[in-house]
Amino acid sequence: MRVPVVLLIALLLTSPAGRSDAGDRTSVDPALAHRFADLALSCVHREYPNKIAHVMSGDGDARPPRELTPAFFGCYDWHSSVHGHWLLARLLRLSPEATFADDARRALARSLSTENVALEVRYLQGEGRVTFERPYGLAWLLQLAAELRETDDPQARAWSAALEPLERLSAERISEWLPKLTRPIRVGEHSQTAFAFGLILDWARTAGQQAVGRLVVSRSRDYYSADRDCPLSYEPSGQDFLSPCLAEADLMRRVLGPEEFAGWLTAFLPTLPTDGSSDWLEPGIVLDPTDPKLAHLDGLNLSRAWMLEGVATGLPGRDARLAALRAAAGVHREAGLRSVTGEHYEGGHWLGTFAVYLVTGRGLPGS
Repeated sequence: MRVPVVLLIALLLTSPAGRSDAGDRTSVDPALAHRFADLALSCVHREYPNKIAHVMSGDGDARPPRELTPAFFGCYDWHSSVHGHWLLARLLRLSPEATFADDARRALARSLSTENVALEVRYLQGEGRVTFERPYGLAWLLQLAAELRETDDPQARAWSAALEPLERLSAERISEWLPKLTRPIRVGEHSQTAFAFGLILDWARTAGQQAVGRLVVSRSRDYYSADRDCPLSYEPSGQDFLSPCLAEADLMRRVLGPEEFAGWLTAFLPTLPTDGSSDWLEPGIVLDPTDPKLAHLDGLNLSRAWMLEGVATGLPGRDARLAALRAAAGVHREAGLRSVTGEHYEGGHWLGTFAVYLVTGRGLPGS
């Protein structure tokens, strides 16, 4: 049963999973979970429209997406397909008896076969593809692997084993790249390093990949420890779906202890208010949700909400900035979740993932 959009919005803003507190989110409102699962189920095996980032070395490389990357060919592009599968795995772990669970299992089983993953690995290893989906798509692939590792379910264990060669290759690509990356990438879209580092670090800690974790922590300190006065007033750019300033802060709370992080944040965002206000950071506004780039700002509101909540969890409990961080998170949560309707495929193929990441508290301690 599809939930009417008006009712969905009401549920989003009044249910425990839709409020701005950063408490327990292991239980997701069934109507919300069903709605978000529907968004992913409607696209993970929808091949067209499709935007492929495809390096061709000859005529033989002119093939349809389902043949190039048979596990992750839907949802408009590779990374959206990957995190659409993550959405299904996440909701299946949290709501294994939900009405959509059988459909989610079938979709994951269809995609995450040993044969499909082997072809994905072969594709990534093709000539000229060393930068493929680096870092955003690879980071989400590792998040998918982390979700499957944490799911106590025989099928999930089988999918995890099937995905392992691609998981390993993704980690290798990141590990080979970071020692050669002399500067961070501070944009508000896919190539941003701070957001990807947060996903990768969470995976490394889940998967026991200590070497990768140490490398990400080391490079995070190299790139960001001395940063000061981040120009938050310059944000957002017109097609951002990630905040360069807040993503960096959300990463560094994973790297630094509470007291050290509090001092770093004072230098990095010195104008954060201590009066509990929310109007110091205004949500982005989308005037044309059918424009896939302009629609990015809907995702920005969602990612800002979880980043603000993440920053708050990294501070000591007595910090005077906590109320303002949580107040701004609440405003952005409301604006972002209101946009997750699926009415337009330009946003529907990916905004559900950002909504699920937010309402289930993924990335927060204990999530």
